[in-house]
Amino acid sequence: MAGTSPAMTSVGRGLAWLAPRTCRAIFEAMSSLRMPQGSRSPFQTGANILDIEIQQERSAALGAAGQRIEKALAALREFDASGADIALRPPILKEAATAVWYYFIQREACGIRDQRPAIEHYAIPREVLMRLGAR
Repeated sequence: MAGTSPAMTSVGRGLAWLAPRTCRAIFEAMSSLRMPQGSRSPFQTGANILDIEIQQERSAALGAAGQRIEKALAALREFDASGADIALRPPILKEAATAVWYYFIQREACGIRDQRPAIEHYAIPREVLMRLGAR
């Protein structure tokens, strides 16, 4: 096959129709890919590692505070359902209020300012909310 390029050999001619379509398909698929856009750089510095560890500690503390709320509110609901002596209720109510208060402080430390979703999620009674911060 004199005068033809190596791409136009019998094998090349057989695949020549595929190349433009394949390249176009690959380009279209790759054009939708984007590099991650965020504040994380590919280079980990000491400050970045420290920031990550601080965030992990904050989230662990928030989880522990959430568990404390669940236990305190469960104790309050159990007490209310038991019909026990009402004179024993104030310390249980105070523990629930303290747990909620600590949880709200931890949420704010994590940058979460709106407490309404937490109030709805944990079904925090109004009387507990009225005692927040009271010592």
